[in-house]
Amino acid sequence: MHPMLTIAVKAARRAGAIINRAARDVDVLAVVRKRHNDFVTEVDKAAEQAIIETLRRPYPEHAILAEESGASARSSDQPSEYTWIIDPLDGTTNFIHGFPQYCVSIGLQHKGVLTHGVVYDPAKNELFTASRGRGAFLNERRLRVSRRDRLADALIGTGFPFRDLAGLDEYLAMMREVTQRTAGIRRAGAAALDLAYVAAGRLDGFWEIGLSPWDIAAGILLVRESGGFISEIAGGHKMIESGSVLAANAHLHLPLGDLLKRARPASQPEN
Repeated sequence: MHPMLTIAVKAARRAGAIINRAARDVDVLAVVRKRHNDFVTEVDKAAEQAIIETLRRPYPEHAILAEESGASARSSDQPSEYTWIIDPLDGTTNFIHGFPQYCVSIGLQHKGVLTHGVVYDPAKNELFTASRGRGAFLNERRLRVSRRDRLADALIGTGFPFRDLAGLDEYLAMMREVTQRTAGIRRAGAAALDLAYVAAGRLDGFWEIGLSPWDIAAGILLVRESGGFISEIAGGHKMIESGSVLAANAHLHLPLGDLLKRARPASQPEN
C-alpha cells in the first residue's frame, strides 16, 4: 500500500472509531441545522479534526479541503501540489437517526488528479481503498464493477435533492425514466458509499446532481480503479467542479446516461 494511502486509512479509522463510540448513544448528541435538511453534529467536527491531525503530522505542507472547516491553511504560504478532500461523516442525517448507512471519505489530488481514495464504513467495518493505477479493494479484496449488460436487470443508486428542492421535479422525471427501465432504484443517503458500492458491484450504476467535492472525490477513484466508467451526466469529466455524477460499468454507462439526458430539460446545466 502506498504510504499516502496508508496514512489516509489510519485517518479514516481514527474517525470511524469516534463515530462508532458516538453511535452507541446518538440520542444525546448536539445537532445543528446548517441549512434546510443539512445537519452537523459534534461527531462530524471531532472526526474531521482527527483526520486533519493525522494527515498533518506527515504532510504539513499539503492543502486540505474539508466539509466542516473548508479549506485550511498550511504551515507555509507556498501553494501545494497536494490537496486532501475530506468528508468526516457522509450521511449525517442517517447517522443521527440510527440508520447504518454512512461513511468517512478521504480523497487525495496531486496537481488536480485524483491519486488515492478511502471510503470507510465504520458500522460494517468495510474499508474501500484505491490508488491510481493500482486497483480498488475492499478489506484487501480486489474490486470489480458488475458485469450486467442490460438496464432491465440493473439496480441503480441515486440521491435526491435535500438542501435545494428547486431541482426536485427534474429528479422525479429522471426517476420515472429509470424506474420504468431497470430492476430498481435505491436512495440510501451517502453518495461516497453509493460510489463504493458501484465499485464493488453491489450497485450497477449511480447518478446524482448537486454533490460537493468531498462527497465524491474518493468514490470517483474507486469506480475508475474497479473498471467502471464515471462522468458528468452530460458526459463531461469535471465531476469535482460540477457535482454531477454518473457511474456504471462499461455496458450500462452510456444507456443510463441516455435515459437521464432524455429526462432533463435541454437547457438544464449540470450543477
